[in-house]
Amino acid sequence: MYRKHLPHPEFESFFLPFGGHLDSSNRWVRMAKLIPWTEVEQRYEKLFADSGMGAPAKNVRIALGALIIKERLGLSDEETVEQIRENPTCL
Repeated sequence: MYRKHLPHPEFESFFLPFGGHLDSSNRWVRMAKLIPWTEVEQRYEKLFADSGMGAPAKNVRIALGALIIKERLGLSDEETVEQIRENPTCL
């Protein structure tokens, strides 16, 4: 089961707990602007059955973002989780 999360927010509007905004020159912000999120989400949601059973799938931005971080930085699954825990703004 998948729940749509449209519209996709811009990263610059991401709430930072200590104030401020993400820098538009941040490498992850720049990369996020290149991804056609609506199209990716449409394809992603087709991968899940609409049975209403089971836990909903993770948001496409979280799933794809984690995969991009893992591959770009050459991390293990465990280290990817730690990187995201330590710096959730990278998603």
